[in-house]
Parts: sequence; C-alpha cells; structure tokens
Amino acid sequence: LGCRHFTNCRKMSSSKGPSTINEAENKAFPQRDSQGYNSEREPTKQHERCMKWLEKAVNATSKGSSYVKVMFDAMKDLGCEVKVSKHVVCEPCGGNVMGGYDPRNKQVILCENTIYSQGSMNDVLTHELIHAYDDCRAEVDWDNIHHLACSEVRAASLSGDCFFWKETFARLKFGWKGHHQACVKERATKSILCVRDVTEEEAKIAVESVFPSCFKDIFPFERIPP
Repeated sequence: LGCRHFTNCRKMSSSKGPSTINEAENKAFPQRDSQGYNSEREPTKQHERCMKWLEKAVNATSKGSSYVKVMFDAMKDLGCEVKVSKHVVCEPCGGNVMGGYDPRNKQVILCENTIYSQGSMNDVLTHELIHAYDDCRAEVDWDNIHHLACSEVRAASLSGDCFFWKETFARLKFGWKGHHQACVKERATKSILCVRDVTEEEAKIAVESVFPSCFKDIFPFERIPP
C-alpha cells in the first residue's frame, strides 16, 4: 500500500500489488485484508464527517479541490476513471497514517479517524490519487521498494505535503528549493516506513536512489503545484 503518513508521527491496471500483507500494513490499516475493507457496519460520526469532506473535495460544482479534479481528469484520460463509490473508501486506520492506496483492490483509503479538516482531506486524497495514477500508467511492482519510493517521492512533491507555506521553520532554514526537496525526501521515507517492514536507513537509501528521476516526473501536472 502506498501511504500518506500522519504528519506528526487500464483498467486499473497491470501493476502488481504487494504479494502479502506485512506487519507495517496491518498496523496502518487494521480493518483491511487482501479482499479490501468490510464496510458493513453502523456509520460513526467520524465516518459521516469523512464522507462529507470527500463529497466536497470531488464536487466540481462547489469549492472542490482543483488538484483532485486534475487527478480525476488525468485518470480518466488514461482509461482509469475513478468511481468514488467503488475506488475511494473512508475507513478507520492506525494512528500513524491519514490515507493509503491499496493496489490489490484499486482503492484509495481515507482514514476517517485521523483526517482532521477539509484541507487535510484535499491533500490526502490528492496524494493517494497520485499513487493510483502511477498504478494505472506504469507496471508498478509495489513489492519493489524502489518502485514504491518513486511513487512516494512524486506524491509528497505534488500533493501539497510540502507546499511552501506549510513548513515555516524549514523554509527559513533551507529556502524554497532546499526545503521542498528535503521535505519530500523526509516524507517519502516516513511513508515507506508506514507500510513496509524495512529499516529507516533502507527506506532513505531507496528514496535517494530514485529521487533525481522521480522528483523531475511531475505528470499529470505542468509544474510542481501550487
């Protein structure tokens, strides 16, 4: 699973999902197995709130997220149209994540117990849709840590995780270019650790090895938002 870590902590497609669910995934997504998530339960207030924010994020006629719209349009252009009722799920997660992408079941996971605002929903949904986009356009092997690292670098860079105004201290320390790249590497590393049983050093090495090429890959955007 691709992951959006908790900040404080063709046809959809020929890509390969992870062959087994590992311990890190079980902690991050305890309600999910190889068949997805069993949604047959009484809706909680957290679930209802998550669904409300999701509806606003994808509603083109309201003040929905422009980045979410870009991703929906791009997926449709690839032949992987996102059907929200089928491909996007609000569910409870472990406390260290805000979202994930399940390539086995082709579903974006939105963590109803940790997403805390409309803005947070917009960012998490965009992040996970970038993983879905990568899954659609390329033969991604999600068991391969370098493939996972590449998608995490792209998602951290393009989704809003490291937008300029969100990291005031780091911005003053590194400047725009230095801050953005350092932030992307840090968040991509943390996201890998959320869903893979690897050491921090192994995650960092994977991120560094793919960073030059994957950071430059900004599709489907014309530039790094905003």
